[in-house]
Amino acid sequence: METKSDKFKVRLGLFVAGGLALFVLAIFFIGKQKNLFNPVFKITTYYKSVSGLLVGNNIRFSGINVGTVDNIEIVNDTTVKVDMLIQKEVQKFIKADCKVGIGSEGIIGDRILVISQGNPGSQTVKENQVLGSVEPVETDAIMGSLKVSGENAEIVTGQLAEILYKINNGSGTLGRLIQDTAFAENIDQTLENLKKSSKGLNENMEAAKHNFLLKGYFKKKEKDAEKLKKEAEEKKKDEQEEKDKQKEK
Repeated sequence: METKSDKFKVRLGLFVAGGLALFVLAIFFIGKQKNLFNPVFKITTYYKSVSGLLVGNNIRFSGINVGTVDNIEIVNDTTVKVDMLIQKEVQKFIKADCKVGIGSEGIIGDRILVISQGNPGSQTVKENQVLGSVEPVETDAIMGSLKVSGENAEIVTGQLAEILYKINNGSGTLGRLIQDTAFAENIDQTLENLKKSSKGLNENMEAAKHNFLLKGYFKKKEKDAEKLKKEAEEKKKDEQEEKDKQKEK
């Protein structure tokens, strides 16, 4: 007959077996993520600052995770050495002239290394080869630039507000034009006078054409204009005939 002790042992055994299975699965997934079970090769790059990069962070090529950061070592006060473990199967796609930059997963995600695509005609990268790097843009520099842009925008906004205030209060020529009715009416009257003056000038010119003393002058001008027009038409006709002859040849 099965006792309570036997039931407890069975449950304990199942619990331990389940825990071991979960542990093995976790090791498998973590190992696969960190390339512990895949053949890898090592390459290196150097930076002045790694900008928060950590050992174990992912490495991407063409948008795909292809490796992890293996080691970060300070060489001197201006140089940091970064060792990378890359999947062997992608080695044939990485060229010797590829550059390694520092990016991030999303806006506030972990830092990652991003390997750019090289020239197709370049040699394939080799084991322990050093690749060129692209220095990261520091967050402080970005914030500083945004601060300057914000300050400039604030100055421009203040100046626009001042200009609009003056216009609304009738200051300056534009403000008087908008707010002062009499000033606007004077401008309209000036334009109307100009139109009348232009009309009167046209009438005077027409009268001058019929004047006995000036009639010969205007006729001569008309004849000269007709002559020029006729010469232009003849020149155009000659050019067309020349083109037709060229086509026939």
